[in-house]
Amino acid sequence: MKKLLIGLLALVFAEIALFIVVGNAIGVFYTLLLIVFTSVAGVLIAKKRGTKSVQDIQKSLAEGQPPGIPMIETFMIFIGGILLALPGFLTDLIGLLFVLGITRNLFKPLIFYVLRKKMKNGQVVILQR
Repeated sequence: MKKLLIGLLALVFAEIALFIVVGNAIGVFYTLLLIVFTSVAGVLIAKKRGTKSVQDIQKSLAEGQPPGIPMIETFMIFIGGILLALPGFLTDLIGLLFVLGITRNLFKPLIFYVLRKKMKNGQVVILQR
């Protein structure tokens, strides 16, 4: 928990520093315009990708397949959409990496590793009906 708080504080300070640098480089108005544009574009991208991802989950379930990978992709798109909607350039970059399919595939092995580790420790339990 302490690491998460320190990480969030570091992210906030880095975002503020980037606002100042970009604001000095292109001006305050264009910086604010860029922040609004990236937030709106990010929400639209996440909505489009998220809808397709939810359809992939439904398709997997209809075919009787476990929806593990589509669920992870949907989760990543959801987190990416939240990060894109937040004002800031670093959060936009991280959110874009989570939303785009090419870079999302780079994070999947890490997520599978973390899930397997938590399942082995008994922190994650899968219930079957």
